[in-house]
Amino acid sequence: MHTAYPFIALGLLLVTLLGGCASHSTAPIDSRNNQQHAGTKTTSKSASATAKSAQPDYYVVQGGDTLYSIAWHFGVNYRELASTNGIRSPYTIYKGQRLRVKPAVNPSAAKPVALQPRPAVAVPSAAATAPATTAVAKPVSKPAPSQVPAPKTASKPANAAPAKSTAQAYDGKWVWPTRGRVLSGFQQTGAGKQGIDIGGHADQPVKAAAHGKVVYAGSGLVGYGRLIIVKHNENLLSAYGHNNTLLVKEGEQVSAGQMIAKMGSSGTNRNELYFEIRKNGKPTDPLRYLPKQ
Repeated sequence: MHTAYPFIALGLLLVTLLGGCASHSTAPIDSRNNQQHAGTKTTSKSASATAKSAQPDYYVVQGGDTLYSIAWHFGVNYRELASTNGIRSPYTIYKGQRLRVKPAVNPSAAKPVALQPRPAVAVPSAAATAPATTAVAKPVSKPAPSQVPAPKTASKPANAAPAKSTAQAYDGKWVWPTRGRVLSGFQQTGAGKQGIDIGGHADQPVKAAAHGKVVYAGSGLVGYGRLIIVKHNENLLSAYGHNNTLLVKEGEQVSAGQMIAKMGSSGTNRNELYFEIRKNGKPTDPLRYLPKQ
């Protein structure tokens, strides 16, 4: 009996050791699985971050662009876009100009985008060199008075006067831009364009929905066809897309109810008007402004 005890004790010891090894052998497998899941989550986060960072920070101005059309395309407020790039009213931009379309995380990061001041810098630099050559240019400056009256007689102020006399300032009153059935309504959370589609026929009159100034007229924005953007005040802009013919040009003052285009199917597969209103750069429901019908 006593001789069996060592063998029993040895057997128990072996069972204990094997059980311990088994418990330790499963631990690395669990830890690898946990690490794998953790790595998967990290990868998904990095992928989403990469997708967000894929959005362009800068845009190179193309022919036909305006500050308003660029701001419209990227869904930003035109005033913020101008401020970010150091552009002052009347918001003149130039082909090939590089604009930051995404606000910089570090405010000082936007300062290196000094391409905008080029037109403004060119004038001061010319003026700065003038005093240095005043001694040589004194005889040349005498004929200058004869050249000064010339621009005054160029009738530039005369052209501005009639426009001011006929233009009406935005008064908060809106009219329907065209007649027809609303084919699709405004969707606040919708992807892509956020406006309303109004059905009609080819060449049907499209009218300005409120007093304002045309700040874009062209077909450079993909998905809108031939598009007109009207600025009503510092906060409100309206857009008229898919036109067949544009009847106004950039810079023209328009009145509510004035025909500005003819309906068409440019950029779409049916005759309709795409109408959108943006307040401070954000789409808003046009039916909140248009009178009930």
